[in-house]
Amino acid sequence: MLSIGGVIGAGLFVGSGHAIAAAGPAVIIAYLLSGIIVLLVMRMLGEMAVALPDTGSFSTYADHAIGRWAGFTIGWLYWWRKVLVIPLEATAAAIILHSWFPDIATWIFALTITAALTSSNLMKVAYYGELEFWFALTKITAIIIFICIGAAAIMGFLPNSSVSGVGALSNAVGGLVPNGLEAVIGAMVIAMFSLFGAEVATIAAVESKNPVRQITRATNSAIWRISIFYLASLLIVISLVPWDDPLLPEMGAYQRVLELVNIPYAKALVDIVVLIALISCLNSALYTASRMIFSLSQRGDAPAAIQRTTRNGVPIFAVLASTAVGFLTVIANYIMPKQVFTFLLATSGAIGLLVYLVIAVSQLRLRKRLLANGEQLKLKMWLFPWLTWIVIVAIVGILLAMFIQPHHRTEMLITSALAVIVAVTGLVINRHREEPELPSNR
Repeated sequence: MLSIGGVIGAGLFVGSGHAIAAAGPAVIIAYLLSGIIVLLVMRMLGEMAVALPDTGSFSTYADHAIGRWAGFTIGWLYWWRKVLVIPLEATAAAIILHSWFPDIATWIFALTITAALTSSNLMKVAYYGELEFWFALTKITAIIIFICIGAAAIMGFLPNSSVSGVGALSNAVGGLVPNGLEAVIGAMVIAMFSLFGAEVATIAAVESKNPVRQITRATNSAIWRISIFYLASLLIVISLVPWDDPLLPEMGAYQRVLELVNIPYAKALVDIVVLIALISCLNSALYTASRMIFSLSQRGDAPAAIQRTTRNGVPIFAVLASTAVGFLTVIANYIMPKQVFTFLLATSGAIGLLVYLVIAVSQLRLRKRLLANGEQLKLKMWLFPWLTWIVIVAIVGILLAMFIQPHHRTEMLITSALAVIVAVTGLVINRHREEPELPSNR
């Protein structure tokens, strides 16, 4: 459920509307290609995680495969990205709650939500898993209901609907690719960011009773969850709603469809689901940030005190350290000039793609070391090394496309500068340390 819920955020319910407005019906191609990349990345990560379960996940594998500086760099960059997610999700959730209770300021809601989820993360990990289970179940149920409603509207089973059939798709203005290939690539960038989060399962599985089994299940389920939750729902949207509908990016894909098929209280219903998705993403960000910095501490790349755990095994200082920065960024979102906070967000613009790139390079190099170490791989990447190389080339291509596109260039430059600074720091800190031995999981 963590792996399923990990890729269902507000990006699906709201952000996909912007992708459709940008690429037109070809958005389905953008999400299909992005989904294939994520599927292959998860397979690579699954291969390494089954062989070497570790709460540091891809950061630890980068340590073994590329070098300590690489694990240091991608671990801290990932932690920073997750910490910056906290104010984004908290503020977005607070705006929804403020619209329901206008007498309460948004910053009060934002801090209250962050404090509440911090408390849940300080309890034993089972409580985090329980919360995320119900969050994921709610999101999955909402998507299945939406798909059923959309399918009924397409087949003409909803008498009060103002749309039916696939007219919006078959009669699309400008054809299937109205804005050209560049717009499809731009939609792929949106899609990649929406799909980022599946890696949570490999981090959390280490704290489960049977990590190997859970990681295998999470990896194998990637195919159908991406197909159903993203491709099926997007196909319904582009079939019922014209891609150039001016309300699509403003309302979001789900709300616009529900309004066109005359579902009562469409906005309120979508707001509830989006609120749950935002809280779920915030909860997950706190968890994964704390586990990543805990792993960094265990490897000597973060203060040693962060390794301390409670009697229930919760890394209390790792949670508090991540939460402290999260609280500061929530506060900064309200007291800093908008330009300053926008700059902070830009520092994390391409980190997700860098994580995927590191996973692919690590798997390419670690497979040989694992086999040489006598490991019997229980989960293998398909068509190795050809598919791994294809993913590496595809991710590098997307990163280059972000450099070329004016609206992504600034965040690419800032993220690249941050990555270089962290990498140089890692090289300096680890220059006298030996490369970590590859542990055996036999």
